[in-house]
Amino acid sequence: MLQVNVFLENISAERFWDIEKPLPQLQISTNLNLVGINKKQDEQLEVPFVFSINYNPAIAQISVKGKAFVRGSREEVSDIYDSYTQKKPPPPMIVQAVSNVAFLESILISRILNVPPPIPLPQVTPPAGAGEKKKGEPSYRT
Repeated sequence: MLQVNVFLENISAERFWDIEKPLPQLQISTNLNLVGINKKQDEQLEVPFVFSINYNPAIAQISVKGKAFVRGSREEVSDIYDSYTQKKPPPPMIVQAVSNVAFLESILISRILNVPPPIPLPQVTPPAGAGEKKKGEPSYRT
């Protein structure tokens, strides 16, 4: 069974937009880059990563760098490393663990910077026809 521990080494964030100006319509792009996979021991791998968030127009920028340490049996670790050397994508378990930690930290940082978080917030939409009145119906009842 693989065990993935994620550690952050560097967090960088900057707000470019004036705090007094209202925020425009935004497009938020996120990018998770697993820089490589390094074999540390027979049963451990090191996976450095960079997670960045960019806002368009440029109101802010957030970057999170760190390393994930993957532990498991020799066979599991060897299989992952061999797959990496053959340019195959990393296992989803590693990508999921890294992205969970990076997204969580970036959400907290976006709150500190007072910018929208890098995840879409749920939209509450009225049910169809809720805003329409039927003709002849009073706007109130007694």
